[in-house]
Amino acid sequence: MLRPTAISVTVQQDYKLKIIFNNGEAKIFDVKPYIKGFWYSHLKDISYFSLVKADGFTIIWPEGQDICPDELYYNSVPV
Repeated sequence: MLRPTAISVTVQQDYKLKIIFNNGEAKIFDVKPYIKGFWYSHLKDISYFSLVKADGFTIIWPEGQDICPDELYYNSVPV
């Protein structure tokens, strides 16, 4: 069975995202542990962080930052 993919994302407080997956599940993913190093440090800017989009597979930011779909699904908690 294929893992569910992200079809919708909504920014929550404290660098968390509410993600809706194509199987209908809604989960909360905490991005804070991923905001380190040069590439992901851009996400510290909340206005940039808020530009996140779901692309039908994963979530992405305008400069190309993304998070593996497996990480999103298996390391998030049900709403």
